Amino acid sequence: MIRNEHPQIIATIMVHLERDHASEILNLLPERLRNDVMVRIATLEGVQPMAMRELNEVLTQLLSGGEITKKSSLGGVKAAADILNFMGGAVEASVLANIREHDADLAQKIQDQMFTFDNILGLDDRSVQLLLREVQSETLIVALKGTSQELKDLIFKNMSSRAAEALKEDLEAKGAVRLSEVEAEQKEILKIVRKLVDEGQIVLGGKGGEEALVG
Repeated sequence: MIRNEHPQIIATIMVHLERDHASEILNLLPERLRNDVMVRIATLEGVQPMAMRELNEVLTQLLSGGEITKKSSLGGVKAAADILNFMGGAVEASVLANIREHDADLAQKIQDQMFTFDNILGLDDRSVQLLLREVQSETLIVALKGTSQELKDLIFKNMSSRAAEALKEDLEAKGAVRLSEVEAEQKEILKIVRKLVDEGQIVLGGKGGEEALVG
């Protein structure tokens, strides 16, 4: 429905969607168009009412009642970073590289705001425990395949000894897993991180997750 629209219109639509949904849609677009849209999302500071009225039917629901539009999340560096968090590794790297060519400072700002699976190492024990309560065991097993021993140890440390031993056995028994499956389950865990942040249970601190989270 939107692939033939102007990139600015696509960017405007994307920032009104849930970040994981926007990421899925952008993954379906041609690479050149996707890169253009991501630059526009990262530099979008707001949407003029007149521009909103000119969008096609996709935005009709958003425009029914002025309050909805006022409360809608807009673009900017944070929006671009959140969307990129849900993209696959190769696509994420490609988009960031393109933005870096366009504007190196902008690319760095986006990267600083991104929270990746490895940034879980920056969580304090309480935050890890809150996260683990929300994650299904099968998701955790697949997501941990191929990660660093340091990250695995952090997870084990924040489980009961019995649960940790069971997880270690499950990881060993699981065998090889496709990278795409690992990335998909890691994204599911990142969604939970975002949910806990939105609920105020944990706070993402620091530049690119370098500081521990506090609750």
